[in-house]
Amino acid sequence: MSGRNKKGREIDGVVLLDKSVGNTSNHSLQRVKRLFEAKKAGHTGSLDPLASGLLPICFGQATKVAQYLLDGDKRYFVVAKLGQISSTGDIEGDIESFGSTNNIDKTSIRAILTQFVGEIDQIPPMYSALKRNGIPLYKLARKGIEVERESRAVTIHKINMLGYTEEMLSLDVCCSKGTYIRTLVEDIGKALGCGGHVIELRRTGFAHFDIVESKTYEQLLELKKESIESLDSVLLGAHDMLPGIESVYLDAKQTTDIKLGRKVQYGSFNKINKVKLFDNNQNFIGIGQTSLLGEILPRRLFV
Repeated sequence: MSGRNKKGREIDGVVLLDKSVGNTSNHSLQRVKRLFEAKKAGHTGSLDPLASGLLPICFGQATKVAQYLLDGDKRYFVVAKLGQISSTGDIEGDIESFGSTNNIDKTSIRAILTQFVGEIDQIPPMYSALKRNGIPLYKLARKGIEVERESRAVTIHKINMLGYTEEMLSLDVCCSKGTYIRTLVEDIGKALGCGGHVIELRRTGFAHFDIVESKTYEQLLELKKESIESLDSVLLGAHDMLPGIESVYLDAKQTTDIKLGRKVQYGSFNKINKVKLFDNNQNFIGIGQTSLLGEILPRRLFV
């Protein structure tokens, strides 16, 4: 798990950070990397500074499988203010009144929410990290420049209304990757005829991970004060990021061959799939791909 040097410890694994409001994802990553004294680290699925919640941080070899986690669904708790719109879609922008909420109640909201379940089209907001000619859109937006964005299909699996009082609407949203919750709230507000923007946003689920499994930076700091071993105890294995992929256990010769980049004969497969590869000591060594000829080809290895 460890081996210290002046450049950092060689550690592999994933920590589920509960990111606090006000910090960028990169700032949060750097703080946690320093706390673990890790040589190599990266995060998956950025959160805006306004948003809190689940931010998986990968160390060492685990960074190589982070891309497989990015395709996972997300879950959010969101509080929206109805009757007003924002230039950024959230409380950080210029706020202005939009429409009356006098006729808005829980019944009318529920009726509108059904329109947003399933596959919907979204136009990404200008205040987003999407790039145009290498420049993030939010940088253009800050200069008052607006460019045309193509709509994209996203899937809203579920929207539950948790409450509505004094123009504050709270929702539990399960959605596909690439969904902009600010845009969803804006579109719901427009459909209601009153407008809306995000007041609070918290990511409560990421792929198969749940917020209850996460630790705040302060909780990690307390573990570090106990010992570095206590801190390391919260690390998940890289293979824990890939629950939907079948595991394959190799013998000594197969392990040697696949580490050398060779395909290995394994058995019979009905279809071409990614598989998790474990060596003859049952250590996770990476991702392979099956073939209809009963072979496994190396795809992403930890060597």
